[in-house]
Formats: sequence, C-alpha cells, structure tokens
Amino acid sequence: MATPNDHLKDAEYRMTGAHDALRRELNSTRTGRASTELIEHILVEYYGTETPLNQIASVTVAETRVLAIQPWDKSAVGAVEKAIQKSDLGIMPSNDGAIIRLTLPILTEERRKELVRSMRKRVEDARVAVRNVRRDVQDKIRAQEKAKDISQDETHRYLDQLQKTTDASVAAIDKTGEAKEAELLEV
Repeated sequence: MATPNDHLKDAEYRMTGAHDALRRELNSTRTGRASTELIEHILVEYYGTETPLNQIASVTVAETRVLAIQPWDKSAVGAVEKAIQKSDLGIMPSNDGAIIRLTLPILTEERRKELVRSMRKRVEDARVAVRNVRRDVQDKIRAQEKAKDISQDETHRYLDQLQKTTDASVAAIDKTGEAKEAELLEV
C-alpha cells in the first residue's frame, strides 16, 4: 500500500510532468525568432518509413529568423522539403540542393496577440492539470486518514506539503508563461 510520502512524490512527478509538457508545447510555438523546436515534430517519409526530421538531418539556427536543415543523406533533401511544405508551419522552404533554409516571417501585431491568447490558454490548462493532481492526491491522503492509517495531524502536515508543492508548480508554470509572452510580444 502506498504511503502519503509516496503520494507526495507521485504528485511532484506528475506536476513536473505538466510543466514539462507546457514547456515543450510553448517551445514549438512560432515566435519572431528561429528555434529548432519549431520543426522537431515533423515526420519525413524516408525509405518508406515516417522518420522524425532530427534523425535524418542536422537542424541549426543560421540567423535570428532562419533555420538551416542539412540532411545527412543528400537524396533525402526532396523528402524533407515536401514534409515541411505539408506541415502546419505555413513557411515555404528554400532549397539549394544540399541545405534547406526556412526563413520565418515577421509576425504581425494581430498574430502576436492571437499567439499570446493561445499561449495563456495552454498555461491555464497546465495550472488546471496541476490542481487536478493536487485534488487526486488530497483524496488519497484523506482516504488513508479515514481508514485510520494516518492521524489527523499527519494528514494536515501532508496536505500542507502538497499545497506547497502545488504552489511551487503553479509559480513555475506562470514564470514559463510570462517568459514566453514577453518573447512573443518582443518586436
């Protein structure tokens, strides 16, 4: 049977997971600045297999708004270019035969605000996920108290620890959101 300490460790792990998922999601959000995370999710048809782009090519930030993609196998250049065109990026690649370049357009003020709204919703979803973890663990700890496995004082102590972990997770999520918002609004 799991102890309250096990439940607290599980809560911390799951809350950290929610924050990590938010970070990954926000990193793939296009800003005015080039980032390799923008294209990590793209799958390329390579010898009949859907292969992640980063497994068949090196992706680097050539300039502030330019990504350079250099497939290790020159015959894959066309497949990589086609996969980028099919993706949801909305950016046309330029190909010189060996290197594919993606030039990110400058974001309009309206698009920036739209991205900030979307980002805030994702941040709120992450906060909700953390609060759901807290509620789940609170229920487990209270059930152990009800079953007389732990005392009322221990329950309060564990619930206080849980609340501190929750507050720290929410603060970290907020900080991540604020940093991404500043990056999105930066011209």
